[in-house]
Amino acid sequence: MCPRVRHFDGRRVPPPLTAGLPAACGDDSCVTGPPLARCDPHHDRPCDGAGRPPGPRARRAAPGRCAHIVAVEWSVVVPAKRLAVAKTRLSPLTATAPDLHAELVLALLADTVTAALGTADAEVSVADVVVVTDDVRAAALVTGLGARTVGDEPDRGLNPALAHGAGAARTAAVAALSSDLPALRPAELAAALRAAEGAGRALVADAAGTGTTLLAARGGELRPRFGAGSAAAHTADGALPLAGDWPGLRRDVDTAADLAEAVRLGVGRHTAALLLRLPAVPGRP
Repeated sequence: MCPRVRHFDGRRVPPPLTAGLPAACGDDSCVTGPPLARCDPHHDRPCDGAGRPPGPRARRAAPGRCAHIVAVEWSVVVPAKRLAVAKTRLSPLTATAPDLHAELVLALLADTVTAALGTADAEVSVADVVVVTDDVRAAALVTGLGARTVGDEPDRGLNPALAHGAGAARTAAVAALSSDLPALRPAELAAALRAAEGAGRALVADAAGTGTTLLAARGGELRPRFGAGSAAAHTADGALPLAGDWPGLRRDVDTAADLAEAVRLGVGRHTAALLLRLPAVPGRP
């Protein structure tokens, strides 16, 4: 019998992690069930033979761990303006094809939401994406992708809308994400959310360093301060600026030059498909 375990109801599970203790002792007497179901030495709750404790938290287990060692679940809130007033600085790109302006805005939103919905690894996952919008087309689009929608209440601007969306979140950890991040990668968002976990409240500044593309709060109020100079405003209000190398997360798109940079980084499929329909796109060969 392995000396590094204690017993609960006849099941062998490891004691709390001790400095220098190897991850597995190599003695098959430590195993309940198949060898791959060894209990993880980082916890001391009994597992069943497949490494799963009873109860709903068996979902989203980190690979290689007993299933009650779970990824932190986040809700991501994304604001979406009415298409008629969104992204007016991109209008020159669609001057010869004005009907495509709304399509461009929707493509940016779709790639952002798709990346958020695909964010999951061993330590963090996005369990819920809430899009705050009163636009019928935007709502239909993101619902089809798998997100939820809530109305733009109280219809007093971006920050009240984000606070309303955060109130509809299904998890204690909530993040507000810009809707115009077509080059965002799920791995970037996962890394930023992991970095935010210990901060209480944290932000990711945009590529210019003045705006905010992500504001995250784990267990506390989101308190959004988006607008001109929002990075400084969030920092002054106690949010920790995160310094990760996440170019897609930082590259929001407000102008043609921004879009050219996003194209250089590599945009998602919705934006890529839409750009093929535009007469001229900065950065496209």
